[in-house]
Amino acid sequence: MPVKRDYYEILDIDKNATSEVIRKAFRKLAFQYHPDRNHEDGAADKFKELNEAYEVLSDQDKRDAYDRFGHTGSGDFFNKGFDGFDFGGFGDIFDAFFGGGTTTTRQSPQRGADLLYRLTISLEEAAFGSEKEIDLTRLEHCSVCQGMGSKPGTQPTKCPECDGAGQVRRVQSSIFGRFVTNATCNRCRGEGKVITEPCPQCRGTGHEKTQRTIRVKIPAGVDDNSQIRINGQGNAGSRGGSSGDLYINITVTPHEIFTREGDDIIYELPINFVQAALGTEVEVPTLDGKHKLKIPAGSQTGKVFQVKHQGIPHLHRGSRGDELVSLFVVTPEKLNEKQCQLLQDLGKTLDERNMPKADKWKGCLDRIKATFGA
Repeated sequence: MPVKRDYYEILDIDKNATSEVIRKAFRKLAFQYHPDRNHEDGAADKFKELNEAYEVLSDQDKRDAYDRFGHTGSGDFFNKGFDGFDFGGFGDIFDAFFGGGTTTTRQSPQRGADLLYRLTISLEEAAFGSEKEIDLTRLEHCSVCQGMGSKPGTQPTKCPECDGAGQVRRVQSSIFGRFVTNATCNRCRGEGKVITEPCPQCRGTGHEKTQRTIRVKIPAGVDDNSQIRINGQGNAGSRGGSSGDLYINITVTPHEIFTREGDDIIYELPINFVQAALGTEVEVPTLDGKHKLKIPAGSQTGKVFQVKHQGIPHLHRGSRGDELVSLFVVTPEKLNEKQCQLLQDLGKTLDERNMPKADKWKGCLDRIKATFGA
């Protein structure tokens, strides 16, 4: 008859190990050598040996007796041998560690799915905020059965397959003993109850599709591809779970005359070369209306004027960006005879002294590149 190994050696622990250390050591090794997981030769014997060691060392009275008298300290328990050993008792221990056992947990509340809605707005609506009404279809609790799934006046009954536990216990026997596993009941899908008379409106699902109109507040300063979350406006949950959320994805349509850059807006102002040469005062459009702007004499294409606080409001602050007015000097395409003569006479009087310096042209090109992303 083979000599029994020391229980502390089997679990690879010190003789002064605490109960928590014993439990963790057993869990690690039992998971490694359980016959359902490990099919190598000797795994079942190792597993049986681990179980026997844990049965003794996890019980303080048995552990005290073992520490004093060794394998003879507990009489029949230590002399049963393999043939008299029943894995049924260990099933509860192993299940307690790895999710089995007779104690089952019903399925928890399930949160409803989130919904996504794509909303297109104008630049003005993005700048100053707005309220929009949107129509969407979502799952809500059935208006007839209030989400219960059963026909009004009836109640779900206890599942006959799992006796209301939500899980079924399966016992498998082998030459190594009995192994117990738990699985979700196929009939009730873990609910523990079955609907015998489904609601005619939702056919037992507890949900129905409903068309809703929801008012959405667009905050001032949102940008293209911004996302707004509205809590609890998604699909309804199950088993008492909360509803999902509604996500509004914002698309801002391109503006006819303005280009947005962050919180600033860019406006391209065309002027003729007389206005550019002599200077002038013009009205430029802004998001708030007209604004007078002085153009100094000698202004070149690409010169940028800053109109403060006429841009987009900062999304999380009270201040606003600016409007950047970029000059674009245009050349007339058609001139009458008198205009041509005047320009010819003017051209005869111009020389290098009337032309901008090279560094000014370089600055002009830099402004153009910065404005138009060249």
